[in-house]
Amino acid sequence: QVQLVESGGGFMQAGGSLRLSCAASARTFNNYAMAWFRQAPGKEREFVAAINWSGRNTYYADSVKGRFTISRDNAKNTVYLQMNSLKPEDTAVYYCATRSAYIATMESDDYNYWGQGTQVTVSS
Repeated sequence: QVQLVESGGGFMQAGGSLRLSCAASARTFNNYAMAWFRQAPGKEREFVAAINWSGRNTYYADSVKGRFTISRDNAKNTVYLQMNSLKPEDTAVYYCATRSAYIATMESDDYNYWGQGTQVTVSS
């Protein structure tokens, strides 16, 4: 069983930055791909960013490319999402997810462990 705990959400004005963290309980974290998804009110959950087990390969949704950066620290069992140049449309609950595989995907159905989510609100 893998437990994921997100932190770092909050309220920010447009143009500002936030960094989300996701701490994983698994001792095999180093072998797992990680991802961030988000869900805005009234909308479906959508892919944001993902990273392979090694951290050498990353993937981004077009809507956040160039503004968000995903990274991981395997020594701390933690994955991060640095969010810069925030926009009001980035407002959502952000979820950390992991799958028991080396390679990341952009499909939420491929991920079998999820965190509880952290709220990010961006005002205009």
